[in-house]
Amino acid sequence: MNADQERLLVLRREIEHANFNYYGLDQPKISDSEYDAMLRELLELEKRYPELVTLDSPTQRVGGIVAKDFPKVRHLEPLLSLDNVFNAGELREFDRRIRTVASHVQYVVELKVDGLTVILTYEEGVLVRAATRGDGEVGEEITANVRTITSVPLRLKTPLRRLDVRGEGYMPKASFARLNEEREEEGLVTFANPRNAAAGSLRQLNSRITARRKLGYFAYQISGPAEVDIGSQAEVLRYLVEQGFPVDPNYKVFRNIEEVISHCQELTLERHNLPYEIDGLVIKVNDLGQQRELGFTSKSPRWAIAYKFPAEQIETEVRDIIIRVGRTGVLTPTAVLRPVLVAGSTVSRATLHNMDLICEKDIRIGDQVLIHKAGDVIPEVVRVLPEKRTGQERLFEMPVNCPECGSATERKPGEVAWRCLSKVCPAKQREAIIHFISRDAMNIDGLGPAVVQQMLESELIKDAADLYNLESFQLYKLERFGQKSAENLFKAINDSKNRGLAALLFALGIPNVGEKASKILARYYLTMSKIKEATAEELQAIPDIGPTIANSIVHFFNLKSTHDILIKLETAGVKMTEAELAYPQLFLGKSIVVTGKLQRWDRRMIENFIEEHGGKAASSVSKKTTFVIAGEKAGSKLTKARELGIPVLTEDEFERGYLDKD
Repeated sequence: MNADQERLLVLRREIEHANFNYYGLDQPKISDSEYDAMLRELLELEKRYPELVTLDSPTQRVGGIVAKDFPKVRHLEPLLSLDNVFNAGELREFDRRIRTVASHVQYVVELKVDGLTVILTYEEGVLVRAATRGDGEVGEEITANVRTITSVPLRLKTPLRRLDVRGEGYMPKASFARLNEEREEEGLVTFANPRNAAAGSLRQLNSRITARRKLGYFAYQISGPAEVDIGSQAEVLRYLVEQGFPVDPNYKVFRNIEEVISHCQELTLERHNLPYEIDGLVIKVNDLGQQRELGFTSKSPRWAIAYKFPAEQIETEVRDIIIRVGRTGVLTPTAVLRPVLVAGSTVSRATLHNMDLICEKDIRIGDQVLIHKAGDVIPEVVRVLPEKRTGQERLFEMPVNCPECGSATERKPGEVAWRCLSKVCPAKQREAIIHFISRDAMNIDGLGPAVVQQMLESELIKDAADLYNLESFQLYKLERFGQKSAENLFKAINDSKNRGLAALLFALGIPNVGEKASKILARYYLTMSKIKEATAEELQAIPDIGPTIANSIVHFFNLKSTHDILIKLETAGVKMTEAELAYPQLFLGKSIVVTGKLQRWDRRMIENFIEEHGGKAASSVSKKTTFVIAGEKAGSKLTKARELGIPVLTEDEFERGYLDKD
């Protein structure tokens, strides 16, 4: 083994150790820039030595698999659900039943994180499969999506022949709030709570979408704990941490049920301070020998119970309904409420999303309503209390004119959103700048919505391109800015010039073009000038770029306002090209279908290879398919390819034709 190969192995260990410190222990030891530098170095080494790329490499976390559906997985042992209790009396009754079998008992109490149960299977210490709970006996395989969760270890610290780990995939409150803001801005239906968002994210057919959702994972159970000489649930949790798993650190061991009850009462109030949503607590007999003695019913373990928190819904009044205008011109109605304390904070406003929801719930100005926080994060009107109406309530109607600029508004057929039609609406311009500077776009640290508003009001800027013409002394005038903070912001603005073409395309806010499409365009064309010259027909030939996106791109680049801002950005030195790609783009513009059983390739591996090298790993054969790779027992896809006259390659022909070129 040469020095480069030894360095590759060292980098993998250091990156996984950094992941464990950051996600498992919440104690980062290195900076983000140091982490990124190590990951870049590892990618370069794996490019040089592709034969050393393994499933447990940190580089394999990057989402890129597009699945047609999810294969079924039969679990090693049935995954039973828990019975629920709702008060202290029911907890004492649970304890009484336990003590008919075990006279002396300790309880472990864990937080019941509200997400989606995920079972991880490790063979010889390496993650080989992840599956949902399903019906308890058969679940769905979601391995590609779970690999994108950085906190999930790809390799155990101590390899075992096989280990199955049960845990909860969840969406942090901050990720949930950000996701719903993005969906609302795009006129999409928002998620009701983090659990629905997590479940939807883990069941995405495209794992790149899952990767963007920033999910977390907490492990809490292993199968066959006697095999690793473990005697209690508390020891199970400690063992999981030793193996590199994130475990919710808030679990506690109690001597009796009264201590458990007191803890449940405390957490009922304190749960809102957590960065993720919980809907209760799980109480387990600590001793695993006692667990085995207590056994199971047909549906649930007798040694565990779930204590569910009471729903927190507060009554208040809808004093008004106002409109917020987003960067795409979407008009979002918001309820102005009588301020009330909900889930640990005062709530005075709640988004109503769109007119359809207002009509569906029959919300009127002056109504008494019940509200809660969806996911303990987003204030939401649960329902109206019509029995408390006085007759003074007023129906709400969407304005025919934009409240920000007075221009006409419109609701297109088939859409739920109303939009301002003005091209120069100040609200749209403000929100467009806020989008331009956001993390997934130009990522200008220290420049938030409040500072943007100040810049606009003081006429320092009129659009996003003006940011690059600012001098540091001009920033001193901003409220709460001193010399140091002004210099830091000036540096952050200039640093953002080198974010690259994909980030810039996303930052420009082209209608219907999200982060994924921006990356596809940047990878395909490499320069802004080539994208500007592309026709709708040329764009539609690119995998994942349909007619709606293609027409939107062409229209956007034909606008004089687009031409003007691009000239300003280019003059300011903003980079309009994409960096050299990590892999040769052998399949750029090609749509490839894999069918049948291959001898040397795992299905996930070959589809990932196609994606990394610029192609689309399509799930079905159509006229747009470039070629089909057919293995043994290829069925209807092979038949359709032959009917359409699409080239069919064997595994050997594919490798001879393309692998030598990589």
